[in-house]
Amino acid sequence: MPLSSRRVTLAPVWLLALICVSGCTSVREYVHNGFKVGPNYKRPAAPVADEWIDSQNARISSEQGDYRNWWTVFDDPVLNRLVQTAYSQNITLREAGFRVAEAQAQRGVVAGNLFPQVQEVIADYTRTQRSQETALFPTIPPGSPFANLSSPQFSNWRVGGSLAWELDFWGRYRRAIEAADARLDSSVEEFDDAIVVLIGEVATTYVELRAVEQRLEVARENAALQKESVRVAQARLDAKAADSELDAPQAKANLGNTLAAVEAIEIQRRQTQNRLAVLMGMPPHDLTYMLDGPAPIPRAPDQVAVGVPAELIWRRPDVRRAERLVAAQSAEIGIAQTELYPHISINGTMAWEAAQFSDVFKSSAFGGTIGPSLRWNVLNYGRLMNNIRVQDARFQQLVANYQQTILQANEEAENAIVAYLHFTDQVRVREESARQAREAERVAQVKYREGEIDFNRLFTVQQLLLGQQESLAVARGNAAQSLVDLFRALGGGWEIRLDLPTGGMPSSELHGGTPLVPAPEVLPVPRPVPELEGTEE
Repeated sequence: MPLSSRRVTLAPVWLLALICVSGCTSVREYVHNGFKVGPNYKRPAAPVADEWIDSQNARISSEQGDYRNWWTVFDDPVLNRLVQTAYSQNITLREAGFRVAEAQAQRGVVAGNLFPQVQEVIADYTRTQRSQETALFPTIPPGSPFANLSSPQFSNWRVGGSLAWELDFWGRYRRAIEAADARLDSSVEEFDDAIVVLIGEVATTYVELRAVEQRLEVARENAALQKESVRVAQARLDAKAADSELDAPQAKANLGNTLAAVEAIEIQRRQTQNRLAVLMGMPPHDLTYMLDGPAPIPRAPDQVAVGVPAELIWRRPDVRRAERLVAAQSAEIGIAQTELYPHISINGTMAWEAAQFSDVFKSSAFGGTIGPSLRWNVLNYGRLMNNIRVQDARFQQLVANYQQTILQANEEAENAIVAYLHFTDQVRVREESARQAREAERVAQVKYREGEIDFNRLFTVQQLLLGQQESLAVARGNAAQSLVDLFRALGGGWEIRLDLPTGGMPSSELHGGTPLVPAPEVLPVPRPVPELEGTEE
């Protein structure tokens, strides 16, 4: 075909393309977007406080801290070991890892659409028996060159293939890859968020366990003191001392109440151990061998670096995940807009066909077709435009969810900061109260033994001591817990997966030697977050 004829043939196609582009968007914007219709994504703005409410407090530093291994601030080797074990063996985290693998595979499926969408190889054999009594059955005299047309029986062998390739003229498939990339990123952020939650849960459970152990120790010490009170009261009763008839039963009742509290705390200790075992991917069992016996409650440091609120946007995985879902939905708007334009495809088939198998691969048996095609949804009765509105509405929903996630992250951090400040202050007050209560109990014991006070006064002091010591244990646990909550609110801990050579979760074994299914070997590192800007259409 002459070059001039080709230009004449292709001219309507390019003219049609320009008309389509100018119908819903400008040619300049179409070119600027990389020959894709629809909006180019820009991260939406979100409300972020300039500073923390308690930023002027000397114990709160606005410097950026290192939250990579935040649990090490407690300087507790047992906690460090538990965190590593939980990261290696937690089943829920393993599940999140496989969701990343799923997203990686889904991205590969979507990327494959850039190439010919239909690629088929066909091979078949048919044997046909025709009715000779139909009106369409030809009557052809024998010897005619068309005698084969009147054959009532014939065979056909065919080997070939077909191809259909819809060109990504409007960016439909490239937008789909953008959406798949963003969803893959969101699955990685979900995995990282699962790490943050897991480490926080392990630290919380460990702090609770140590607090329960301290309460148990307090209850047992008070039970020993009360046993001494029972002994003295019984001795006074045996000696028929004045006003001693009520002392012995009252002392025994007080002791029984404390011993019952010991049993309740034992239940709580076992349940806390069981929860810790499950977090580490183990069947519930006695964890004494891992805990190195009873130990003090982890102590919170006097100062902590929390950075500034704006850092939550890129530090917290749940916030990053919400932003990535917004990006994925932005690409869905572009995919919906491509349906307004014609689908331009190249279709082709080729096959070798013959009545006899020995003739199938002769050159004369080859046949095929190839050519462009156009499919355009014209009379869509507003369905396409409404689908674009649906995708845009979903985009706006996810933008609102992203902004709300940031607000909630800010709230969680502020709540943890104020709890950390006041619980650490409360510990100091409780320590002094417990010291005074212990001294009061010591004096009361001496005075009761010497008969200077009655048992009611001693009973009141002993109850005060038990209450103050229990409150001190709870306050110490709350102080440590508030620091755990603060680091979790700041989004620290997910970097633990970057410390491994593969950048992913290691293969490991369950308690008892049962192997875990290995998680994906490599998890991509989150991409840098773009600057704060509005969404551009």
